[in-house]
Amino acid sequence: MNAPAKIETTLKDWETDQEVRWCPGCGDYAILKAVQRTLPQLGADPANTCFISGIGCSSRFPYYMESYGFHTIHGRAPAVATGVKLANPDLDIWLVTGDGDGLSIGGNHLMHVLRRNVNMQIMLFNNEIYGLTKGQASPTSREGTKSPSTPIGSYDHPARPAAFALGAGARFVGRGFDVSKNLPDVLKAAHAHQGAAFIEIFQNCIVYNKDVFDDFAAPKGAEDRQLWLENGEPMLFAKGTKGLTLDRDALQLKVVDVTDGDWEAAAVIRHDVTNRSVAHMLVEMPFGPFPMALGVLYDDPRPTFEAAVIEERKKASEGKTANLAKLLASGQTWTVDGTAQDPV
Repeated sequence: MNAPAKIETTLKDWETDQEVRWCPGCGDYAILKAVQRTLPQLGADPANTCFISGIGCSSRFPYYMESYGFHTIHGRAPAVATGVKLANPDLDIWLVTGDGDGLSIGGNHLMHVLRRNVNMQIMLFNNEIYGLTKGQASPTSREGTKSPSTPIGSYDHPARPAAFALGAGARFVGRGFDVSKNLPDVLKAAHAHQGAAFIEIFQNCIVYNKDVFDDFAAPKGAEDRQLWLENGEPMLFAKGTKGLTLDRDALQLKVVDVTDGDWEAAAVIRHDVTNRSVAHMLVEMPFGPFPMALGVLYDDPRPTFEAAVIEERKKASEGKTANLAKLLASGQTWTVDGTAQDPV
């Protein structure tokens, strides 16, 4: 497969003439702009790019991108995206889904596109609620969430999208949030990854779950509770005054204080994006005692699904000549004579 040629575009080249219709203040607006600003930096070609979505607020995304797009049905975007990638492996596929679309009815399809490692970027907008259908609890809603479907409070233990992705065999897992200035960097890293790149994006639902992520994603005052991971760099947060170390006896991460910037004396560990075990620890950290781990949590490529399919097709067709008539006439065939009134 040849890498698509890079071209020069601007943000305007990726904007459509469609009225963007999300609730005023919705975090989807910020994600849309982040993507539209990132694609020119990637040298992406609108004629070679396809956004595919399921059902939900996030799934309006293809209408607002000046590229090819496919607004599919609830939960089935991964299956459609897989078909599109196999039909034209050179297309740059972006899959857009939500916590309800991707982890409820679509959980099975999302699992398989990840384990197969189909080369595409998968953005899961997580607002911990069903927004389009008026605020019911979703698979990621926290215990105690009150909604039309859980009026007394949800008693379900919430799904963790990043943990789900790792468990399904994803080779790239990233995290960001809607208004973060670092979100484009996560998108770029996902695009550079060859294979299924999963990005969980925390997104504020202004109407039905307002400010649920403010404890770490508020525009001001929450920076101390964010751990932005960089490969090879120490896991520091709170302006470098705290960090994560590995408790080797308990085989788990723990927070330590860092004095005078001496993170090595505090035994703070460096981030290794290829370390799957530590990636699991990072996504399972309970927020509060620990910071929210953001950025690229895991990145360890392996051969893609479509590459294997192409190779299989190549081997199967070696030394053979395409002949549709022969194919249709092969195997068990028969000839029907007579009519319905006078059968033979």
